[in-house]
Amino acid sequence: MSGMVRPSAAAVPGLGAWIAADPLRAVLAAIAVVTVLSGAVQIPFGGVVLELLGAEPTTAARQLFGTVGMFMVVVGGLLLHTLLRPQPAAEVLLWSGVQKAGACAAVAVGVLNGVFAPVALAVAVFDLATAALCLIYLRRLVYVREESPGNAGGGTGPGTGP
Repeated sequence: MSGMVRPSAAAVPGLGAWIAADPLRAVLAAIAVVTVLSGAVQIPFGGVVLELLGAEPTTAARQLFGTVGMFMVVVGGLLLHTLLRPQPAAEVLLWSGVQKAGACAAVAVGVLNGVFAPVALAVAVFDLATAALCLIYLRRLVYVREESPGNAGGGTGPGTGP
């Protein structure tokens, strides 16, 4: 050995405690990472992914699929960013949930219209579950902020919570 220190579980102090303290937040953070990675894969390898989903990888389809991948990177990154903050932004959770619900609907419509094979419904189900988790976590955040001391207004708009 050359005296080089190897990373260990202790290299990320508090990660286990962070996960244990709020498992739903940790699950959403993991989903955000998966969203970023899958979107990043979709950009250069959209044709392969389209074929896996039973769609014809035309030039136009690959271009549009790559564009969708870029937005997945952005939305997944934004969700991860807010979840890693001490106080996640409720607005980010709301719009991430809306985006995931919209993605579910878009994939389902694609399957109904014969654009995607039924296997793509697995993606739709994953997006729908993620949307539900985002909205459940959002509701929990709003409830905690409404109940927190010093929040006499009970609202969740700008300047009404921590």
